Amino acid sequence: MSEAETGPVLYAEPGSTWWPVLWGPGFALTGLVVELVTPGPVNLGVWLALAGALAAAAVLWVYARRRALAVRLTPEVLTVGGEDLAVSGITAITDVGAPLGSRVLGGGLTTPKGTGEVPLRLSDDRVVLAWAKDPATLLDRLRPLLPES
Repeated sequence: MSEAETGPVLYAEPGSTWWPVLWGPGFALTGLVVELVTPGPVNLGVWLALAGALAAAAVLWVYARRRALAVRLTPEVLTVGGEDLAVSGITAITDVGAPLGSRVLGGGLTTPKGTGEVPLRLSDDRVVLAWAKDPATLLDRLRPLLPES
């Protein structure tokens, strides 16, 4: 979706940064340095291959986290994980209890570890659970978009 379709981003959590991709090459560099300062053969090719393999695995991991754990709010759409919810379909965010068995947005069975629940009442009177690392800020940014009740 382009900004022209959804408006400016009011709240965003990327799900993950890209810096974990450097962990594997960092470990491989440490192993190479240890080999360089100790007696014995230096296996430069092995360390380079290891660095590349670990970086490639980390790219996949980060990419998956950025898709599955991202939260984005625009004036039109709340995106939680891989699920879009029209802001116009949300009727209440205050005094909304989360009944047992409420559906979690984004496709998970529970809210992701390290996130807080944000219960939302929809126009069809269902309650769903959004989530964010900073639920209070998400609620503050969402509140002005909803009709006063």
